Amino acid sequence: MSTTSEPKLDDNDKAILKALKELGQPSGCSDVAKKTNLKTQQVTAKVRKLKTLGLVESPQSGKYVITAKGEEAIKQ
Repeated sequence: MSTTSEPKLDDNDKAILKALKELGQPSGCSDVAKKTNLKTQQVTAKVRKLKTLGLVESPQSGKYVITAKGEEAIKQ
């Protein structure tokens, strides 16, 4: 058994991570929502979760980027 547990990501989590990677710059939730066809409120809630998991970070207020850990998560 593995001692490290990978976070469980749903399709929307993965879509948000992929969108942040494709955008390639710090982006707001509304930008991500447009790219993923999700509602801004959904993206906001998901980004909070992803940030807690260390998969995204916020280099400036209201803007998010994918981390190396986030990139690894979408490769799986």
